Amino acid sequence: METTRQHKIARLIQKDLSDIFLRYARNLGGVLISVSEVRISPDLAIAHVYLSIFPQDKVASTMEHIEKEQGRIRGEMGNLERHQLRIIPELHFHLDETIERMERIDELLKQ
Repeated sequence: METTRQHKIARLIQKDLSDIFLRYARNLGGVLISVSEVRISPDLAIAHVYLSIFPQDKVASTMEHIEKEQGRIRGEMGNLERHQLRIIPELHFHLDETIERMERIDELLKQ
């Protein structure tokens, strides 16, 4: 169960990463990246970031690019949050598969 502090920091990270990915998406050529959820560890040292990427055919290459740029993304986030957080959490990126699961359930229900 998340504490209030964890929830506030997760929301702050989600907002700032959304702004960062908006700038990154311009360089990736028509790829839309949205931060669907951020879960932060109790010690505030690790943030698990769940991303939705559209279009589906560019998911693998986009995730690979994000993993390569992880240090730069964390640095940009640190610049945005330097007055609010003492320690900038380590970022772990995951693909959010909620939309695919919903589409699969829809297909099953239509049958």
